Amino acid sequence: MMQNHTILSDQDVAQPDRSYELNPSDVAGILDAVDREDRDQLVAQMEPLHAADIADLLEQIDGYDRARLIRLYEREFDGEILSELNEAIREDVINLLKPEVLADAVRDLESDDVVDLLEDLETPQQEAILDALDDIDRLAVEQSLAYPEFSAGRLMQREVVAAPDYWTVGDAIEFMRKAEELPEQFYHVILVDPKFHPVGNVTLGRIMSSKRSTALVSLKEEMFRVIPADQDEAEVAYAFNQYHLISAPVVDHEQRLVGMITIDDAMMVLDHEHEEDILRLAGVGESSLSDTVLETAKQRLPWLGVNLFTAILASVVIAQFEAALAQLVALAILMPIVASMGGNAGTQSLTVAVRAIATKDLTRSNLVRVVRREVLVGLLNGVVFALVMGSVGVIWFGSPVLGYVIALAMVINLVVAGLAGTGIPVMLARFGIDPALASGAFVTTVTDIVGFLAFLGLAGWILL
Repeated sequence: MMQNHTILSDQDVAQPDRSYELNPSDVAGILDAVDREDRDQLVAQMEPLHAADIADLLEQIDGYDRARLIRLYEREFDGEILSELNEAIREDVINLLKPEVLADAVRDLESDDVVDLLEDLETPQQEAILDALDDIDRLAVEQSLAYPEFSAGRLMQREVVAAPDYWTVGDAIEFMRKAEELPEQFYHVILVDPKFHPVGNVTLGRIMSSKRSTALVSLKEEMFRVIPADQDEAEVAYAFNQYHLISAPVVDHEQRLVGMITIDDAMMVLDHEHEEDILRLAGVGESSLSDTVLETAKQRLPWLGVNLFTAILASVVIAQFEAALAQLVALAILMPIVASMGGNAGTQSLTVAVRAIATKDLTRSNLVRVVRREVLVGLLNGVVFALVMGSVGVIWFGSPVLGYVIALAMVINLVVAGLAGTGIPVMLARFGIDPALASGAFVTTVTDIVGFLAFLGLAGWILL
């Protein structure tokens, strides 16, 4: 099949600015310019960097160097840098900027980026940024802030390109050409009915490739979804990922168009959800490399306390077999192996289950099948390692019976680990508790207690 390609020459297309990623030599050169207070060198080295790389730089250096850099560079400070900054240091950076510099930095941002900046700031800083905006922009931002936190209303940008559903391609092109301002990034023209209800999306590509007389309604995309303004942002991100959306209109309770969410914002939420799950599974919460020692310690202390409590429970179980341990030292040597293997197997099942719950792959319809699979995986792995540890018991301690005991305990604990690793996060989710936040402690407790009970109980029953 013949394919037609349109090729633009270098003369036809404006060449983009060349930029590169931040590397250690850049950081060293930038800090050298700061030390010498050489503003020209600093600007020259910062100019090729993307806003995200400059944000990374500000996060990597300490507070003293950060303050000196901003004072020297601030006239060039771009609002995009603020939107890319980690929340942990964003407030500090804003405090370092002069009011007029801050005002210039935020004026060119889309409304959703301004809302993202304001969400985590104290009231005085919020007012400073709002005062920097034009009246229309300030009203749009304040309306977005009126929506619940972590909702689509907070995530959306108010700047949209909407067209009546009876327009033609020519009407849309003329409108966009004459518009004083268009969103910095947009992918669709949203079709609306007379009551401003969105009825379809038309991609810019289809508009540009169609005759001017073509009705826009005939170019509508088949996949069209609207997002309620009060919908949780995690659900929004799931819809974008599930249905391969590029952008989607946001509607109020009367189904009127109030904004638009684009894929970059949805993927930012999805990335944040993934990061949050990983951090919570490790019990470190919303941790950041820029957090102070005291902040980091406070975040980790509660879950270390939970782990201490669960360890005490496991120790109470061990204490019930004090006599058996006194008579057979081999039990004390081997019992951590059973608990450790169960804990690792449980964590594997737990990680898979938490991720499946977050992506809605684990549902009531397939729960039994998934739990059965994890239990059978635990049984199979348990049998494999039971053979290994049974052999260890015989070779190391010269006791076939001890080998049988640890082998049977290994099978029991790995089966329970598969069951607990899948069942506990599902149960917590049913009760409205974030499974990533609490599952790890519960699963570890179950595998420790079951491992010690199985091994020491069987040993006490069979060997003594």
